[in-house]
This record gives sequence, structure tokens and C-alpha cells, in this order.
Amino acid sequence: MPELPEVEVVRAGLAPAVTGARIDHVEILDARSLKRHDARRGDFVGMLTGARIDSVERRGKFMWLTLSTGDALVVHLGMSGQVLLREPGVDGDRHVRIRFDVTHPQHGDLVVAFVDQRIFGSMAVDALIEQHGALVPTQVAHIALDPLDERFDDDAFVAALRHKRTGIKRALLDQTLVSGIGNIYADEALWASRLHYDRPTDRVSAAQARTVLAEARAVLRKALAEGGTSFDEQYVNVNGQAGYFAHSLNAYGRQGQACPRCGVPIVRESFMNRGSHFCPVCQRRPRGR
Repeated sequence: MPELPEVEVVRAGLAPAVTGARIDHVEILDARSLKRHDARRGDFVGMLTGARIDSVERRGKFMWLTLSTGDALVVHLGMSGQVLLREPGVDGDRHVRIRFDVTHPQHGDLVVAFVDQRIFGSMAVDALIEQHGALVPTQVAHIALDPLDERFDDDAFVAALRHKRTGIKRALLDQTLVSGIGNIYADEALWASRLHYDRPTDRVSAAQARTVLAEARAVLRKALAEGGTSFDEQYVNVNGQAGYFAHSLNAYGRQGQACPRCGVPIVRESFMNRGSHFCPVCQRRPRGR
């Protein structure tokens, strides 16, 4: 699933192309991509047609376009969702689920395609509410701020993390505690912090919690600078280009390869229907776990 860097790369590519544009036409090619749209608020096509896109925002793994109508178009990429920009008349991807024709006052006509091979992603028109001094869609209101947000409260995060009764990786994946960190970047932050993924949070010192947070920020920023992590064609930016942070990974996906720090092979263990990757020497398993 795309995590914070991948979604931010898409947002940053989309924003200059569509901010200020008018949505002229909306075509729904697969209604399953509207599973999070509340039709009781109004018809998806009708609520978007003629609206102006005022900005493109993100929190954690959620992205949304604020509209001149006072609503937001919420985009969740799911496992394989993509938002691609195309010139009018260019042949579309066979997995296009929703298509927008927009007109920008400077750039002219453009096609925005929501492509989703596995249809775990979605789009929805949602109301905006004020939270943390900003307007966010109601569907995003339960999501915590992410570590790259200037309003993120480090002290509150450290206290909340240590108050939990769970493993540290489960805490990092809890989007109500800190958003944007998924399996890849949790493994990378824990490797950099020399902490085992199953260390109980109540046995994590305040200093260790701050180290994990700092390392998470560092790996998110580095991944963002390198265009995100692409293991296959399912994650690309708005121009269809893959990110290359996969070449910089130290733990995730490197099972059987030498730890870059000590040389011992990286191990992968099953974890929450996925995997955790760690160095058995640098990241000692907690006693009793």
C-alpha cells in the first residue's frame, strides 16, 4: 500500500496541474471505486461537475482536493490506486475506474484518471470540518497528524506511545497515533533505531521513542526525495514514473541479505498478515516475547 512518501509524491505532482482548474466532465467506469461515497449527500458526478479545484491536500495516506463548493474530493489509493495526468485523446489505461476532464486557466484541457487495478482504493465527495487549525474531510478526521506535519506534537506522541500496551511496530502502524507510516517505513525506522518490532511500548524509554520518531522522519524525507518506493508498476507518480527508494532500503524486503550495519542476514517474520524485516543481532528480540 502506498505510504506517506508515495501519496505526497502524487499530491505534489497533481497540485500544480489541477489547482484552479474547473471539472467539466466526470465519467464513472466502475462504481466499485465509489464505495466510500455517501450517495445520501448527493450524486457524485453532479457534486463535482462545474466545481473548481482550489487546492490538493494530504494527511497520512489520504489525499483530497478542496472544491469551490465547500466540499472535498477524497482520494484513497488503497493497494494499487494511481492518479494519472493525461492529454485529451491519449489512450487510457484499461484499469481506469473514474475519469475527469478538467480545464485549467493557464494549462488548458487535461484528463485526470483514477486507475486502480485491485479496486481497494476509492474516491468520495465529503464535507470539510475544522481540525487542528485546518479543514479536513470528515472521512480523514480520525487520522492523526503525520511526522512531517509542522503541527505534529512530539511530546504528545512519546507519551501516547509509551502509554499503549502493544508492540512498537503495531503502535507505529496505528494511524490514530501517527499517520503515514506503513509496513515499509516502520521496518526501516526500527532498523535505524536498533529496536525489535515486538518490543512492548511500555518498555520503550522516552529517549528511544524520540529516536524512533526521528528515524521515521528521516526515512520518510529520504523516500520522498527519491520519489517513493516502487516494487512493481502499481505505484507510480502522476506521470507514470516509478520511485527509486527501494534501492535505499536497509531491512524491508531484504530477507537473507546481509545487514548493512553488521553483516548478519536480515530475517523476515510473519506479522499482521504481512511481514516484519529486521536484523537479529542489531535488533535483539525482547526477553519473554
